[in-house]
Amino acid sequence: MGIPLPAHRWRRTVKNPLNTIQPLLDFWKRDEQTAPNFFAWKTTPPRPAQTHPIPADVPAPLREALSTRGIDQLYSHQLSAWTRSRAGENIILSTGTASGKTLAYNLPVLAAMLQDPEARAIYLFPTKALAQDQLSTLENLKLETFQLSNLPTSIYDGDTPQANRPTIRKTARIVLSNPDMLHTGILPHHANWSDFFSNLKFIVIDEAHTYRGVFGSHVANVIRRLKRVANFYGAKPQFILASATIGNPKELAERLIEEEVELIDNDGSSRGERHFIIYNPPVTDAALGLRKSSLLESVRLANDLLTYDVQSVVFARTRRSVEIILTYLQSPIVNRQSSHVNQVRGYRSGYLPHQRREIEQGLRDGSVKSVVATNALELGIDIGGLGAAILVGYPGTIASARQQSGRAGRGDDPAVSVLVASPNPLDQFLAHHPEYFFGSSPEMALVNPNHLLILLEHLRCAMFELPFKKGDGFGGISDELLDEYLEFLVANQDAHFSNEKYYWMKDQYPAANISLRSASPQSVVLQSVTEDGRPLTIGTVDGESAAWMVHPGAIYMHEAQQYFVQEFNIENHIAQLVPVGLDYYTEAQKNSEIEITAHTAQETVPGCDKNYGEIQVTTQVVGFRKIRWFTYENLGQEPLDMPPSELQTTGYWLSLSEEAVANLRDAGVWTNDPNDYGPEWPKIRDRVRARDKYQCQVCGALEKDPSTTLRARQHDVHHKTPFRSFVRNASSLEAAREQANRLENLTTLCPSCHKKVEQNVRIRSGLGGLGFVLGNLAPLFLMCDPRDLGTHTDPAWSAVNGQPSVVLYDLVPAGIGFSQKLFEIHDELIQRALELVSQCECEDGCPSCVGPGGENGAGGKAETLAILKQLTSQY
Repeated sequence: MGIPLPAHRWRRTVKNPLNTIQPLLDFWKRDEQTAPNFFAWKTTPPRPAQTHPIPADVPAPLREALSTRGIDQLYSHQLSAWTRSRAGENIILSTGTASGKTLAYNLPVLAAMLQDPEARAIYLFPTKALAQDQLSTLENLKLETFQLSNLPTSIYDGDTPQANRPTIRKTARIVLSNPDMLHTGILPHHANWSDFFSNLKFIVIDEAHTYRGVFGSHVANVIRRLKRVANFYGAKPQFILASATIGNPKELAERLIEEEVELIDNDGSSRGERHFIIYNPPVTDAALGLRKSSLLESVRLANDLLTYDVQSVVFARTRRSVEIILTYLQSPIVNRQSSHVNQVRGYRSGYLPHQRREIEQGLRDGSVKSVVATNALELGIDIGGLGAAILVGYPGTIASARQQSGRAGRGDDPAVSVLVASPNPLDQFLAHHPEYFFGSSPEMALVNPNHLLILLEHLRCAMFELPFKKGDGFGGISDELLDEYLEFLVANQDAHFSNEKYYWMKDQYPAANISLRSASPQSVVLQSVTEDGRPLTIGTVDGESAAWMVHPGAIYMHEAQQYFVQEFNIENHIAQLVPVGLDYYTEAQKNSEIEITAHTAQETVPGCDKNYGEIQVTTQVVGFRKIRWFTYENLGQEPLDMPPSELQTTGYWLSLSEEAVANLRDAGVWTNDPNDYGPEWPKIRDRVRARDKYQCQVCGALEKDPSTTLRARQHDVHHKTPFRSFVRNASSLEAAREQANRLENLTTLCPSCHKKVEQNVRIRSGLGGLGFVLGNLAPLFLMCDPRDLGTHTDPAWSAVNGQPSVVLYDLVPAGIGFSQKLFEIHDELIQRALELVSQCECEDGCPSCVGPGGENGAGGKAETLAILKQLTSQY
């Protein structure tokens, strides 16, 4: 029998001599506030380890060091990694969190180090914190039986003191670094590393799944440069990669290193009983599809964990969310002056290194009972075994969700993970389709090393490092194409050709000006100030995205910290930001025009033509909305007048067939035709303006006299109840006109007020709803951020002869491969969209499906459903 419900919802410590999670689970199952909101609860039984004796060819000193740590057997995947690595093969390990991947790649590297006193290795990690953690792992092997004094191991990153760097370059046999430091601090200065590169035997790439999209495409080119420099010194290093569980680990690894890679995914680690729960906060307004705050519900569940003395981690997506949750969790403790005040801690990138190490140690020794963290704790930092993990909203990819949930139950102890769904369409889709968590990952990590802009930047860097000889290769690029690119650099006066070689001829050092996280040749510098008033550069954004990311008044997120954009100097490419803590984020309102520049592929499918090709997107930011965190409430909007920008990229689009539109029109569920107010409308409009004395009925502005100004414009006449509402409900168009055009339903508004009122009573069309749901659902299949994709709907797109169309496009110059993938998975994308919209509990559209209408408007859910049924032959 479980522990009884506490008399109050704030926690009290429950003595639990067995230290299990079962009493908490029993309580949740019968708690009326909690149990009804469990949309999925999957229990995975304990799994015994699949072990094998340590192979006889493991060097004796290494075997003894492992024995001292209590390791006398290897998991099956560790044995596979050892066997294949010793055979000289490149491998990628793709197994679960806390499955022993670190030992799997350390064993062959350390063995090679012991057997060859000159051998070197470089380990690449995506974060500095992870490198620090892995250094501690290696140092734990410094035992008397294992003379690691002959294996000096050092971190070499941006925090490494200048005074220590020469010694590290000369003596370190294992260097732990990151792609950014390799790009800017090691490869351009390879002459200082000649001994290291001459003896480079292993390159270890941990957390390889993080190298995707633009960042991954850059990293693939950095690896090309690394291999080129190593080859110059006569080395041909072997690769070992480690990844979270994704849909294409072998393909990703082979794209990153451009060599054959063997996949090892036979996870032999033991695992205790695991519970994975998807919790969907209760609906508070069924008509509008509004739910309780995912943040506040997460706080309530975290309080339950503390009440039952279950050590836990709460993952939030932003710094501000971390601090809000931390405040809620600590406030009852502070008020009661409890000894638990230091047992709930926050953990995010803004904390000092010693604070983070202290919290990590507290989690390992049990003095910290709960930690609220951003994804800084997601990667493989050692924090011991926790009893529970709470994910406040879907973290963006299933790989991340699995890694975060994997922080609970490291080892054989039982553990529980709870995903608290937000109103976001992805969260709601996963709440209704938990098989995406419990089956194989649908996500594919995409990279494109040959992206033209990225490739040219790294050819510049590679040429600075070593001249290109005729016939030299660079990754998988053909000789003819490479010659063409090198000749372009000569014509651009970046390079000089002499004696069959291409030489870098500019003074500047190209890597210093190239961000690994942008594909744009023109970047905007983001400047803030320190606490003492000194200028601080916090990062850059690409020029194409700057107008909608850092426009004046925007809230910009950097490392989970909010910044308010005070000024955007377009000419100088500088944005001035100040750190803030606000309860809203901003969403740019854009007017876009899209032209097709090259049609690559087209296929007729049910209800439409699906297409893929190159497009030019001309975008103008005309304003922005303020959206409250967690509730997605629209807090208002502000106008902007930004210059238009152009983006050459790739797009996927679907254009509805004439037959599909005719079917929708006949069924009365097509609202994208222009409003036809009838032949009497001009006279009715004049009567209304005269009745209102040609004055705006909101702000009082009078119409300007056309005899006194060339820019005179008549005021608009607005339908108080939208015209389309009558069209939807009337028996005929004539009946709709008669009802809608009654004088009492009409009012005079100036253009500015009319725009604001139209926003408030917006009726979302079915086509608009289709664009909303596809744009929000696509990242599930692409392993990308929703901000990596643009969405455009046009009921009469001139580029396709006026067909109603939805366009999804890469928000990366020249594209990165997202659009092509969407073209390929069109059928599944449409089917999943249909399931999401049809299963949503709202009446007529909400943030969780097709998007909301205006406050007094209508959503368009029925129209979107009808379109999706046309596209799946279910109409």
